[in-house]
Amino acid sequence: MMPFNKKQTIKNRDRREFLTATACGLGIASGIASSIALSADETPAIELGDNTIQVISDGVMHLPVSMILPEELINPTERDDFLKSHNLGPERLSQDCNITLLQQKDKTIIFDVGAGPNFMPTTGKLYEELGARGIDPLDVTDVVFTHAHPDHLWGLMDDFDEPLFANAQYHLNKKEWEYWLDDNTLSNTPDDRKAFVVGAQNRLPLLKDTLTLFDYGQEILPNVEAVDTAGHTPGHTSFAIHGGTESLMLLGDALTNQFIAFEQPKWRLAMDQNQELAISNRLRLLDRMATDKQRIIGFHLPHPGTGMVERNGSAYRYVA
Repeated sequence: MMPFNKKQTIKNRDRREFLTATACGLGIASGIASSIALSADETPAIELGDNTIQVISDGVMHLPVSMILPEELINPTERDDFLKSHNLGPERLSQDCNITLLQQKDKTIIFDVGAGPNFMPTTGKLYEELGARGIDPLDVTDVVFTHAHPDHLWGLMDDFDEPLFANAQYHLNKKEWEYWLDDNTLSNTPDDRKAFVVGAQNRLPLLKDTLTLFDYGQEILPNVEAVDTAGHTPGHTSFAIHGGTESLMLLGDALTNQFIAFEQPKWRLAMDQNQELAISNRLRLLDRMATDKQRIIGFHLPHPGTGMVERNGSAYRYVA
C-alpha cells in the first residue's frame, strides 16, 4: 500500500458510494440499517463554546477477562467477587467503542478512527455511522489519535484498502510514533499482542506525508490541548477541548471500564504497557476530573461515554 494520495478522493468517493449502494440494494445490512436509524438520533451533540461535539459508536468490543485482569496481576477471588458485584464477567468483558467528532467553523476533527473491518465482527461500524449523520469522511479535515492500538487505528482503511479519510491531516504523539515503528518493538512484545505491532507498522507509515507529530502540553489544533496520560501505551494522549469558560476531557483509554478504572484505579491492568505509570496517571486524572468537575468522554465507557467523575470515599465513581 502506498502513502495517502489526496488525488484519489474522487475514486474513493465512488468506491464508498458503491459499497453503500450494494449493501442497501442487496439487503445484506437490514440489521445495520435499523441500528443506524436509532444511533444517528440517540446521542445529542454537545455545544462547548464554538465547538460542536458528537460521539459516534464504532461498535462493541468483547475481550476475555483473563486478557484484562489476569490472575498473575489480580487475586482471582477478589477480581471475581468485584466483577460479580457489578454484574460483569465472569468470562468476558464488553466495552463500547466511542469515537468523538469535533466540528468547528472551518474544521471537522475526528479522534481515533475505530477498528475497521479486520479486527472483530462487532466493531468497525464508524463509516456507516458517519453516513447516518450525513458526514462524508472526505470532509474530515483532521484525524487525531490517542494511541495506536487496533481499535483506535485500524479503521484507517476502507473495505477496498483505500484511505477512509483521504483529505485529512493526521496528528499523533511523537513518543507513540517512535515506539510502534522501533525495530525492537515487535520482538519485545508478547506473542498474543504481536498482531497489534504488525498492524501499527503496516498502517502508520502510510501517514508519513500527512502526519504531524506533537508533544504533551501543545495546543495541537484550535482549542485542543494534548494531555499526558502515558502508560497504557508509551505515547498515550488524552485531549482537553476548551470552549468559552468550560472544557471537556477526551480520555482515550486512560479510564476504561466504568467500574474497574474508577473504583479500583490502583489495579494493574494487563492492557497497560507500563502499569505503574498508567496507575499514577489514572489517579492524577481522576483527582483532576473530580476536583474540576470537568466533563469527560471515555472511548470504552458505556455509549456515548459522556459523564463526570465523583469522589467515593478513597476511590471514585463514574456518573453518566
